[in-house]
This record gives sequence, structure tokens and C-alpha cells, in this order.
Amino acid sequence: MPSLKVDNLYKEYPTRAKPVMVLRGVSLELSGGQNVAVVGPSGSGKSTLLSVIGTLEPATSGRVEIDGQDPAGLDEPALAALRSRKIGFVFQDPHLLPQCSVIENVLVPTIAQGRTSPEDAERARALLERVGLSARLDHLPAELSGGERQRVALARALVNRPSLLLADEPTGNLDRTTARRVGELLLQLQQQEPLILVVVTHSAALASMMQRQLELDEGRLRDPECPGSD
Repeated sequence: MPSLKVDNLYKEYPTRAKPVMVLRGVSLELSGGQNVAVVGPSGSGKSTLLSVIGTLEPATSGRVEIDGQDPAGLDEPALAALRSRKIGFVFQDPHLLPQCSVIENVLVPTIAQGRTSPEDAERARALLERVGLSARLDHLPAELSGGERQRVALARALVNRPSLLLADEPTGNLDRTTARRVGELLLQLQQQEPLILVVVTHSAALASMMQRQLELDEGRLRDPECPGSD
């Protein structure tokens, strides 16, 4: 069963004057099939939190465990391998390779495993069918709408069957109707796998779709329904 444990996480950045503390004792536990939205004002540390959970940045102190494993002790090759196997990322910008077709973009994460297998290609086709793009396999990103490009990004994030899906403003560049559809699709795919989903967003509509909504403010993670919680 997928699991995520974030324990007393601190993150600071050095400056000429004094270190800037972005995360202050953040703790969170989730298991497979669970999802949460993290909301908060710009600059509150939402993207930093995802970067640390996703092993893109180290914590200053505290601990992150993904499926019971602490990535902090891994060297860079082992860390990259864990990130490729265990974590899927979806960003506000889909970051598709413009020269590659839809299915080639979805298969990009499998390259980190060594080579793309026939099973990987079948997985990519199945995911693209689930996101409604089975007729677009050979199209280039420039030939797709914004919503279609984000659906490709969703399929790409899931191709390696991760335990954890991290989404940073996944509907931020989309109109309201398309954003709702992408949000619904994101949840549908997460429940079908089932994996852990953590979304950071300014969108109240997207946040309301999640099982839980937590607020990150001044570096602390709070549950608005539980006053005084950190």
C-alpha cells in the first residue's frame, strides 16, 4: 500500500542577512487512495513543500518517507531512480517536448528505467485512452489544446505506476470549464490506480474536490476545520 509520511519538516534558504525559514515543522501522513489539497497565499511555501516531498530539494531538517523509505540517505543516482519509480509530477505548465509526439512524451519517464519496453508502450496507450486522447497518439504538442496538453502530462506522470502524485497548480493555466474537467480526471485517475495525491493550488474549486484541504501559512500547515492545529 502506498504511504507518505512527512515528519516535522523544516526548510530554510540562506540570505546575506539571515536564513529565510519557509517551512516550519510541517507534518503530514497519507496512504494509498487518499488525496489532499494544500492552499495558501503566494509565497507561503506550497511549491517548496512539494519540491521537498518530491525529493527535488533537501529538507533543512525533518524527515520524509515514501513507502517507508527515507530518500535523504540516497546518493544522486539512487535518488533519481526512486523519484522515477515512486513519484509522478504534474505542473502548471505541462513541459512537453515540442519535437516529440504525444505518446513519446508520455514515455519519457520510462527512459530513466533504461529502455522503453513493449509493456511501457502498452501502458502509455492505455493511459492516453483513459484521458481521452487515443486518437492523438502521433500529434505534436503544438497541435493540442491547453487542456489536452495537461491530459498528456497526467498520463506521463502515471506511466511508471508511482505511489505518489504531486500536482503544482495543475489547472492554473486553464479556463474554468477545462480546469474542472482536468480536476475531475485527476481524481478519477488517482482513485483508479490507487495512489496518493497531493495538490497545491490557488483554486478553491479544485481544492474543494479533494478529501481534505489544508492551509500553509507562515510555513505551518493547518487544518482550517481544526482551529489551533499545526
